[in-house]
Amino acid sequence: MSSDSPILITGGAGFLGSHTCLVLLEAGHRLVVLDNFSNSAPKSLERVVELVGGDAAQRLMVVEGDIRSREDLERAFAAGSQVAGEGAAIGAVVHFAGLKAVAESTLQPLRYWDVNVAGSRLLFEVMQAHGCRTLVFSSSATVYGMPETVPIPETAAMRPINPYGHTKAAVEQLLADVHRGGLQSGSSWRIARLRYFNPVGAHPSGRIGEDPLGEPSNLFPLLGQVALGIRPRLQIYGGDWPTADGTGERDFIHVMDLAEGHRAALDHLKEQDSALLTLNLGSGMGHTVQQVVQAYGQACGRELPTEVVARRPGDAPSSVADPRQAERLLGWRCIRDLETMCADSWRWQTQHLGDHRS
Repeated sequence: MSSDSPILITGGAGFLGSHTCLVLLEAGHRLVVLDNFSNSAPKSLERVVELVGGDAAQRLMVVEGDIRSREDLERAFAAGSQVAGEGAAIGAVVHFAGLKAVAESTLQPLRYWDVNVAGSRLLFEVMQAHGCRTLVFSSSATVYGMPETVPIPETAAMRPINPYGHTKAAVEQLLADVHRGGLQSGSSWRIARLRYFNPVGAHPSGRIGEDPLGEPSNLFPLLGQVALGIRPRLQIYGGDWPTADGTGERDFIHVMDLAEGHRAALDHLKEQDSALLTLNLGSGMGHTVQQVVQAYGQACGRELPTEVVARRPGDAPSSVADPRQAERLLGWRCIRDLETMCADSWRWQTQHLGDHRS
């Protein structure tokens, strides 16, 4: 991959994708974004361009399309020459596109396997046809299921317990097979499978952030709605877990730290002849739901009402990353704390919640 080759970002208008586009544009890259806007909007990328400034508008091409469509994928690969000059080819792919709601996946498993697995398979097929074999894949800590040890190392067994987690594990296995096949055929792949823990927060400007379509399923958007009075209280699932205060413990990572992790992964891959990396992206620190509620309350200046309800089936008491491998290989680690996550999230909520879809 040439340092001047454009990068294809699937799902680049979403929460994680838009922040990663911003970081990559700031680093001087040229980007093609493929997104069907099923849970995002073009406005987020317009704001990314405004935040970066300079010639960012000339270095970002947006293609509306679906990863399950070969025609749409071919259009995205062809757009490389439009953003980087005649003959320029996509040099790498960052693959965010997919469905990600755990509860929804249990109700719509066929849809999740179609988008997350079949869509990924077609993307990798088109990549291979275009001679593009550098990939950063958006995986998830859900592949670990109920971990036996915490913090969780990458060597922990993959035992997902819901369809969403199963689809991520399936794509990880597919990529392992693709990498092995490339080695045997003399066409090596460079792949990073990044297992995210709990991305939260927003860009410090408050211009881009997390705005899920429909009913939120993640903690921070729910807290924002409670703080804004949209929701009367936050439901906490279980108050008798074996944690510091009885509420579940999770590893939260600022979305800007996560975006910078993708830039570090791409930088590392371009120096390799062949690679299959599996890396946790997390802070390595656990915070309970109650601790997050208190920190968010401090950020918004009010006490947030909560209600402890029954545990949800399949929830683990604690899920915290062991991120040392990413620091060793990529020179990357989280630098933003929980207070920053809450302050940035609240700034986004108060300034722009809901309006970026217009």
